Amino acid sequence: MAASSSIQLLTPALAILVLSFLKLSTSARASAGSCYKSIIGFGDSLTDTGNLVQLFPPDNPTHCYRPPYGETFFKHPTGRCCDGRLIIDFIAESFGLPLVPAYLWRDESTDFRQGVNFAVSGATALNNSFFLEMGLQDLSTNVSLGTQLRWFKDILPSLCSSNSSDCSREFLQSSFVLMGEIGGDDYNAALLGGIKPDEVKPYVPGVVREIASAIEELIKLGAVTLVVPGNFPIGCLASYLTYFQSSSQHDYDTDTGCINWLNDLAKYHNRLLQKELNRIRKLLPHATIIYADYYNAAMRLYRSPNKYGFRGEALRACCGTGGPYNCNTSIPCGYLPATPCKDPSLYVTWDGLHLTEAAYQFGSSGHTSRTIFYSSYQYNLSACIH
Repeated sequence: MAASSSIQLLTPALAILVLSFLKLSTSARASAGSCYKSIIGFGDSLTDTGNLVQLFPPDNPTHCYRPPYGETFFKHPTGRCCDGRLIIDFIAESFGLPLVPAYLWRDESTDFRQGVNFAVSGATALNNSFFLEMGLQDLSTNVSLGTQLRWFKDILPSLCSSNSSDCSREFLQSSFVLMGEIGGDDYNAALLGGIKPDEVKPYVPGVVREIASAIEELIKLGAVTLVVPGNFPIGCLASYLTYFQSSSQHDYDTDTGCINWLNDLAKYHNRLLQKELNRIRKLLPHATIIYADYYNAAMRLYRSPNKYGFRGEALRACCGTGGPYNCNTSIPCGYLPATPCKDPSLYVTWDGLHLTEAAYQFGSSGHTSRTIFYSSYQYNLSACIH
């Protein structure tokens, strides 16, 4: 949907946020132009700013806490599964807030009143017991969305000046909640763990129900603005393209080279998720629930990479070990012989499962308006942009 030409253009920082990646709905409260004092994050490796690091022993860190992760912006690994910043970082910069600290990095001096991030790389929407029953025991973490919600409820009283429920609600009402992306690792665990593809689709409704349940719980606690991203087109990720490499051309999209059935799974998840969001909007109409269309935003890059400045082959990982997609699912980036490309900004995919900072930032050229659209609604963030 095209934006009105009379609306001012985004600054480069905000273009990453809800720019190409977020399609927003709104409520009467949003139209009043109120700003956010805090960002609260939930999700997996697309949002984790360092939590998984704390769950690994210091002498054997997760691969995302090894070079070359973080090389583009931070110049050192931070626990982000990217060469630089994530979407949640750009959201914080856009609102003039500090980068959102990881919950598990806390100490006595940590101040979470301007933001706290509970996302953990590898986290699933479904509880760990579900995967154990499937025979999948080699998960990167046993943290689920339910775990993250418990952490949040534990810390919520400390984010207020008093212990009253009114104080907690006021804090949440002035907070921007990023719910995910979450659910992708539920499918990663199953698909890359050897579960047959046709056995994975029946899990999707349960994954979506867990996400919806978490959203409802947050709204009942006081949250009124929540961004809920859909899944990326996983059939375009180098790890999946490598793992499910096929000799049948019918498995591939002729325009992009992505695997059709994997993208169909992601689209199915996104359809069910949007259906649930519509249900919750009707049930709890005072809240602004924002669907972030990560899928179609990313597909723009895969369909026309050169148009957006990605000239390093859209489907090849920047950091990898060679092969058609520069990816080996047994040797992740961060371990030799995997090495990074010379210029990550030319690549869409960083390590086979995650995008580059440049991909997250691709809308920063200023061609996106300050008003982001979802269906027939508008959500104006101009009053909150710094």
